[in-house]
Amino acid sequence: MTERTVGRRRTALFLFFFLPGIAMSSWITRTPDLRDQLDVSTAQMGLVLFGLSVGSMSGLLCSGRLVSRFGTRPVIGFGALLIPVSMLVIGAGATVPSPPLVAVGLCVFGIGMGAGEVALNVDGADVERAAGKAVLPLLHGGFSLGTVIGALLGMAATAVEFPVHWHLAAAALVAAVVLPYAWSGVPSGVGRRGVRQAPDAGRGAAPAVWQDRRLLLIGAIILAMALAEGAANDWLPLLMVDGHGLDATAGSLVYVGFAAAMTVGRFGGEFFLERFGRGAVMRASALSGALGLVLVIFSDNVVVASAAVLFWGLGASLGFPVAMSAAGDSGPDPTARVSLVATIGYTAFLVGPPGLGFLGDHYGLRPAMTLVLGFVVVAAFLAPAADARVRGATSVHKETSRSEDSAASPAELP
Repeated sequence: MTERTVGRRRTALFLFFFLPGIAMSSWITRTPDLRDQLDVSTAQMGLVLFGLSVGSMSGLLCSGRLVSRFGTRPVIGFGALLIPVSMLVIGAGATVPSPPLVAVGLCVFGIGMGAGEVALNVDGADVERAAGKAVLPLLHGGFSLGTVIGALLGMAATAVEFPVHWHLAAAALVAAVVLPYAWSGVPSGVGRRGVRQAPDAGRGAAPAVWQDRRLLLIGAIILAMALAEGAANDWLPLLMVDGHGLDATAGSLVYVGFAAAMTVGRFGGEFFLERFGRGAVMRASALSGALGLVLVIFSDNVVVASAAVLFWGLGASLGFPVAMSAAGDSGPDPTARVSLVATIGYTAFLVGPPGLGFLGDHYGLRPAMTLVLGFVVVAAFLAPAADARVRGATSVHKETSRSEDSAASPAELP
């Protein structure tokens, strides 16, 4: 694989990460307006967000099998296509207004995220092996950059009271324009089960993956860090509005700060990873996230709480991509390992935060975030697992992507 080909694939995957980011932040920054238009409580908003959870789990549970059968390219394309469709449905639900229709739109978005993002990480890990260096932090930086741009536009739209449905329609249009170019840069066959492979060869990998203690520890890390990221993505504007008394525009601005910190952390992550290693970077990330959460939860000073969001964002930024890279280096069959850890991470990212809405309705959103804080503290203790590599994993990481990994079977996800 030539350097030019690797670069083209990296650009295409970057755009596929970018699109869900800009779409997600577009509706996240409008959640206070959506809640008011739908005339629902915090608990009822949690039920609306549960549509995202249902769709996400459906996409996640199907993704491994779909990649195994068809390869990453069609699964990525299918997931990305659902992004603009979901924006239009959510916008229509806000216009009616209809909480069930908004939930359906979020369900469609979740299916696209769940199916497409797992396939993207499998493909991204393949590019990382071909390039011989860390690529996933940069790709996930595309998602964060999308959230920053979407959040800035959402903040501006909120400030001028731009209609929610037209805002989401514009986000759908951007996605529809970018998709064809990104689609053309993703090759066929990556992750698909090889024709010559014995019928049961791929199935034998799944139990071994599930029984790998090192990989399960990495899965626990990504669960905690993805929950920290997902909680902010779903609830941060409302947390600042309801928990700290900011208006909707200021709440969106705080979310912009979080997204910007995520972006800086991911684009700058390679520098620190090369110098300090994954374990040290993961521990520092978890401690930074914990510090930010402590100040947001327990400080009554709105300036301190708003600034602390930067620590939260920097801490959450590298958790997901570093854990994905660590999973690929943790043993044989890296595609299966990446699939498993991606499933755990996206389950926490997409399914965990809606449950915080029910806790928030009973105890308030600030106390509800103590659950997230507890998980992040645990991740700090588990961080050394991200440094562990099996002997020979590095050479496999660099040399096999041109042949075996493209045809290897991803673990069929349960």
